[in-house]
Amino acid sequence: MSRLFYIEPAEEDWEKALPIGNGRLGAMIYGEKTTEHYQLNEETVWFGGPMNRINPDARENLSRVRELIFAGKIPEAERLLKYAFTGTPQSERPYQTLGDMYLDLMDTVTEPAEYERELDLHKAVHRVQVTDKKTGITYRREAFAAAEDNVLVTRLTADRERSICVGAVIGRQCFYDRTWQEKDAVYFQGNLGEGGVGLCAGVMVVAEGADVQVMGEHVIVQGAEAATVLVTASTTFREKDPAAAVRQRLQKAAAVPYEKLKEKHVTEYRQWFDTCRLELACDGEKEHMPTDERLRQAEIDNGLLQTYFDFGRYLLISSSRPGGLPANLQGIWNHQLAPPWGSKYTININTEMNYWPAESLGLSACHQPLFELLKRMAENGEKTARDMYGCRGFVAHHNTDIWGDTAPQDMYIPATYWVMGGAWLCTHVWEHYEFTRDEKFLREMYPVLKSAVLFFTDFLVEHQGYYVTCPSVSPENTYILPDGTRGCNGFGASMDNEILRDLFGQFLKAARLLGETDKPFLDKVQDMQEKLPPLRIGSKGQILEWFEEYEEAEPGHRHISHLYALHPSSQIMADQTPELAEAARVTLERRLSHGGGHTGWSRAWIINMYARLWEGEKAYDNLIALLKQSTLSNLFDYHPPFQIDGNFGAIAAMGEMLLQSNGGRTVVLPALPKAWPEGKIYGICGRGGLRYALAWKDGELTELTAEAVTDEAHTILCIGEEKYDISLKKGERFSITMPI
Repeated sequence: MSRLFYIEPAEEDWEKALPIGNGRLGAMIYGEKTTEHYQLNEETVWFGGPMNRINPDARENLSRVRELIFAGKIPEAERLLKYAFTGTPQSERPYQTLGDMYLDLMDTVTEPAEYERELDLHKAVHRVQVTDKKTGITYRREAFAAAEDNVLVTRLTADRERSICVGAVIGRQCFYDRTWQEKDAVYFQGNLGEGGVGLCAGVMVVAEGADVQVMGEHVIVQGAEAATVLVTASTTFREKDPAAAVRQRLQKAAAVPYEKLKEKHVTEYRQWFDTCRLELACDGEKEHMPTDERLRQAEIDNGLLQTYFDFGRYLLISSSRPGGLPANLQGIWNHQLAPPWGSKYTININTEMNYWPAESLGLSACHQPLFELLKRMAENGEKTARDMYGCRGFVAHHNTDIWGDTAPQDMYIPATYWVMGGAWLCTHVWEHYEFTRDEKFLREMYPVLKSAVLFFTDFLVEHQGYYVTCPSVSPENTYILPDGTRGCNGFGASMDNEILRDLFGQFLKAARLLGETDKPFLDKVQDMQEKLPPLRIGSKGQILEWFEEYEEAEPGHRHISHLYALHPSSQIMADQTPELAEAARVTLERRLSHGGGHTGWSRAWIINMYARLWEGEKAYDNLIALLKQSTLSNLFDYHPPFQIDGNFGAIAAMGEMLLQSNGGRTVVLPALPKAWPEGKIYGICGRGGLRYALAWKDGELTELTAEAVTDEAHTILCIGEEKYDISLKKGERFSITMPI
């Protein structure tokens, strides 16, 4: 069984609590001994409403900014950007905590003796068990987030009759308007600021062998055989009448026996979780060791890595479901009203990284919420493009929120005035198509792709024979000019060119596939793609980060944006572009030698990059460094503070170490480390519409099966020196067994 396991509670430390979620509702469970605390979230609890934040002075100052940048007058250009291009107001809307639920256990446990808590990743069930030393009674609490019923469910039982006593209360600090009571439930209702959505949350208790009563804001049960606590919430973002929706959900769930609720939940969850499974040869005895203790050991065991992989997939299933919102900076789990970076969608790496494992690790449908948000962004981004830059199409900068805001975020010179956020997200459209071959989806998203491309056909400017972005940054780094001047904004940063090379190329493929008839426009895009600045190698053997070679102010910077071409793109490949691959290796080594990889998500990106370079030992070493240096005891990624992108990026990298499908071919075990001499993975997916099962022993492949998930599945399969041209119809399989 894959689980997180502890012998001490979180003790009111949020970073030690354990997460449950169904994509819409989430909770962090503290697992206390004598009481219980749930910090609650609902995906649409964002403060305020949509705003028009476009700076009215941007458009008329664009040409002047460009003049200053091309003249090398960077401080003057950045000063003008600060005044004329910063959003008004500067910030988008923040994601907020819904509130808290407390369970008063009424002194049923006064002298805790034996204690344990766990998160069962195979069933998505949280459990607490505590024995009272004085009475000898063992109390159990079991909790899960039911997706179909959209309720958080907690079951309280004991091994002695009529021993369950509980008082449940929910609240949201002081930020709600009113509470009201019914015979077995309590509700609170409020709004999220002027112009913001209205919200409602409720708690209901179902008891066996005792009556339920409401007293003040508490729902109380005393002397029951068992009790089931139900919690749900809603806002006007989804429902016209959140209070009615909350009441209906609670009443519907209360009418179903607990075991039926649980059975339905586990069955629904396993349909997601069982699509991919990793098995690494490991010491089974360590499964009985607490997770935090395993994390502190001198060597990270393979069993913990397998659990970490399962946990990452669990988090994506629990925070990003079709019909809901994408996983934000903290997935769905945030305990603050003013969280770091607003717990928004940071789209200069973090949101993209959240979805790196979706396609390859069998959770393609979890990708859907990102595309729904992208549609809202595209609509808003057309106004941003027109009013800020005088361009057609749509643009988005380095952040967005629930409303799809596309204006610049913050007044942060190294990041704010970057026009590539929407473009990068659009590459996920083609990525989804590559894995699924879903032409209906591609046709639906094609207008968004075309709009993103249209913006850049207007926005790019010619310079030294190339089409370049201006202004441009390499997120979020700083360069030093020969005269010692420091700057961030310039023109034609390498990452911009790399993203555009993908965007233009993917759009052209989609256009041909879908029968686009606007040949003059396609020809223009083709011409502009060919005239983007190429990848270049600097004097130190590194990939150049900017259009020209500059000294870096922070050579160990957390962002390694210019290696986008290596990962997630495939413009640099270990076997097909060896000179560029070597330059990428030099770039990585330089970053690390100066202290790079010091944040969780950055280290996760580095693991993916080493996997793409087929350097299994370095990928593994950085994976271990991530767990040792940037992972909390509950296995959450630690930026610091907590950001979920490192969890998602790291498990995507574990998949990349075992199978890579890029450049029109699929490579098996390209970066297998010595620490994984034997193992299996089922359900790992590749581009071209294929799903694989692999087994290996003594570092060598022993079995492989490729199954088509579409009628047009195709790849060139590379196993060592052998190559197999596979073309299959949906449901057909290709299998091979290697001699041992």
